[in-house]
Amino acid sequence: MDTKSAKIELAKLILEIEDPSLINKIHQLLMDEASTFRKSLTINEQEEIELGLEQLDRGDRIAFEDFLKIVS
Repeated sequence: MDTKSAKIELAKLILEIEDPSLINKIHQLLMDEASTFRKSLTINEQEEIELGLEQLDRGDRIAFEDFLKIVS
């Protein structure tokens, strides 16, 4: 099963869960994984991501093609 199919199947399974305790456990597992990833980033990387999110929230955006010209 490819990743896209696995994600769809997982979403279907989660939507069928009625047990709040199990939903909370799955939620905590996913949050822990995200936290582990964030902790693996350097302080500089974390700050750059935060700056980028703030810029997006303010509407500061450029076209992807323009971005590619800047970084290449």
